Amino acid sequence: MTPSLTRPVALVTGASAGLGLALAHGLADRAWALIIDARGADALKNAADVLAAKTDVVPLAGDVTDPDHRADLADAVGELGRLDLLVNNASYLGPSPLQRLAAADLAELRRVYEVDVIAPIALTQTFVPDLVATAGIVLNISSDAAVEAYEGWGGYGSAKAALDHASAVLAAEHPELAVYAVDPGDLRTAMHQAAFPGEDISDRPEPASVVPAFLRLLDSRPASGRYRAAEFAPAVAS
Repeated sequence: MTPSLTRPVALVTGASAGLGLALAHGLADRAWALIIDARGADALKNAADVLAAKTDVVPLAGDVTDPDHRADLADAVGELGRLDLLVNNASYLGPSPLQRLAAADLAELRRVYEVDVIAPIALTQTFVPDLVATAGIVLNISSDAAVEAYEGWGGYGSAKAALDHASAVLAAEHPELAVYAVDPGDLRTAMHQAAFPGEDISDRPEPASVVPAFLRLLDSRPASGRYRAAEFAPAVAS
């Protein structure tokens, strides 16, 4: 089934699990058409099978650092005919356990920057014309590690800080777009568990718990900038 051009379309990276999958479900519940990606083909197919009961979904397995995969994502957007929302959610933490910056493996550090900074910029470059056509939204998933100095988080935190600044520059260059860097807060995800190997993180909330805050952000469309998801949660709860 081909979605009508009047339906909004979102591209969500890293959407086979965690926050990406939760956001995909939140958008699907609102009848957004979806293009979703992740590196694991099996997990992505399973996610797409469930989402397909709610909306039109195009799953494309691949690595966001791969130009050929990004070209496939561009082809999918072209087939649907529009793009209203780009969610740069795919991220790489680095080795587990986390490495102190002075001893960090530089090859791993480059990988962190390729996934967390270069790939989102490359995807944004690809889709700016589509997003400008719909007065769309770029949503970059950030972290409190971008603004707080935590031992072991130098690679990931500095990459997210770079993504925050790139988001601000994009907003200055394209005022017709809404560009957000959003810190979702600590969540019970596989990546967060990898940051704390062997520790119990069951006290962290599930990713689905912050989806209403993200939807509130999209609905209210505040000025471009950096936000915490928690800033929008009270409005949802009330």
